[in-house]
Amino acid sequence: MKPFITVLFLCIIQFFSAQEEDYEYANGVFYFEENKTQKIFTDFTRIRQSPNVNAQILDSLQTNQQILILKQDETILKLGERRANWYKISYQKGDKTSEGYVWGGNICVGYRTKNGYDFLFGLTKTISKKDKEYPEIVIKQNIAAIKMVEGNTLIDEVSFDTGSGESLSYGTFTIESNHKLKNVEFTLKAMVSGEACGIASYDQYVLVKDKKMIVLPQLMNVGDADVYYHSEQFVFPNDKGGIPDAFIFKMEEMEKDEKEREKKKNASKTYLWNGDSYRLK
Repeated sequence: MKPFITVLFLCIIQFFSAQEEDYEYANGVFYFEENKTQKIFTDFTRIRQSPNVNAQILDSLQTNQQILILKQDETILKLGERRANWYKISYQKGDKTSEGYVWGGNICVGYRTKNGYDFLFGLTKTISKKDKEYPEIVIKQNIAAIKMVEGNTLIDEVSFDTGSGESLSYGTFTIESNHKLKNVEFTLKAMVSGEACGIASYDQYVLVKDKKMIVLPQLMNVGDADVYYHSEQFVFPNDKGGIPDAFIFKMEEMEKDEKEREKKKNASKTYLWNGDSYRLK
């Protein structure tokens, strides 16, 4: 099943690369509703007079600055593999309220507040890297990050790979319990996903403890109707089948052959948690 998934993934990458210039839409994760409050993700985000990278710079905003989305402009800017509309916004500094345009890729995909800290989820950049199994193929990989912020002060930041192209149709950012992991205050979960069959979704868990964030291995799920699927999940201590001081990675794959017979594959591995870090058992 692994070669099948790998080949499918590489075909998707090549198709998107070949059709890159025909893209005329923004990634869905950067869609923000009008008259809704959002937050700035990228530090020193430039506010411009009009929706153009060459337009006059009116101001710059720091990470965690609250803004109000006034209007989505039709203009789309692509930076790396991130495509986002420009947005007309209003914001307040002191007693002054100002307006201007900001590129949507500089806005948080999601944000949460817990225990006096703000947690911001967004996409930071695109890098080029070689595929591990097919070195001759270069993949354009988007990098995401979660920032732990107190006011305007960055307390901690972690980065991780995330989806590209169709896998950025939408995203979520939630706070979960500590899953009964020792010394963990709570868990953050960032997810990006597509809306079509055969497009992967990515789940990123991050443990929060002592003003630090710890990134767990990333989970990937993909499927196409009842033809095949690849599923990954964690079993935490508070889940059915969970064990103390550990979390279990479980993978299941299914692919139907030419006679419609299901071929399944399962795998699992256990990560031990000592209250500060984890290691593979």
